Amino acid sequence: MPIVAIAAALGGLAVVRWAYRAALKVNRELEEARMARVAEAARSRDIPTLRRDPTTGAYRPG
Repeated sequence: MPIVAIAAALGGLAVVRWAYRAALKVNRELEEARMARVAEAARSRDIPTLRRDPTTGAYRPG
């Protein structure tokens, strides 16, 4: 009977270890996605917007 208890405890520890590693992986992937979104927002601010020139009607950065 003690062997069954030991096996159950080891199985439980294996499940806890697997869940912990899965949580770390998910958090790492979420952080990478978050940082990519921040980097994309920074790049989009560098792109100048076009404004219409009232005299010529042409669109120019500004």
